[in-house]
Amino acid sequence: MSDPLILAFDTSAAHCAAALLRGDEILASKVVEMSRGQAEELMPLLETLLTDQGHFWNDLSAIGVGIGPGNFTGIRISVSAARGLSLALNIPAIGVSTFDATRWGHSSNCVATVPAPRDHIYVLDQASGKAPHLTPAPYTSEREILSPPTGDILASNIARCASARLGADNPRPAPLYIRSADAAPARDQPPKIL
Repeated sequence: MSDPLILAFDTSAAHCAAALLRGDEILASKVVEMSRGQAEELMPLLETLLTDQGHFWNDLSAIGVGIGPGNFTGIRISVSAARGLSLALNIPAIGVSTFDATRWGHSSNCVATVPAPRDHIYVLDQASGKAPHLTPAPYTSEREILSPPTGDILASNIARCASARLGADNPRPAPLYIRSADAAPARDQPPKIL
């Protein structure tokens, strides 16, 4: 039996990035820098990545997808595509956070960060015992602080993380939202009687 073939992709930042992994080898990766248009770019990019390597959709063993944190719309584009491909191809889709993809190959004692809007930063400092959180930038720590790698490396690391989790009981990919909503939920009010 040959090594699993994993297609991974990410649109959580100003890019559309993808990588194809077989075993321990990244066969190819592609990244298109863009702040908008990921929904239109993603599927053609994935198709090109596969066909350039002589593969077809039904050759895939799994999908790896970046779940953020990051751009709200971009994350939803990737997660939706991954879920759809998973159902259509009857293969697992494995969600990988930008934190995990950033930390791939580094010590577990490092701090992973992701840029956030309005001079803030998302932080995962596992040694602190805190859940991922949003804080004003810059973040300081005595441990090594990592920022996300370039899009092609991020997609490759998502593929590697997905490969490491293949065969485990993985939940369906879902966006990783850390920042609370800007708008408050509607309050329960008694109905008006006219």
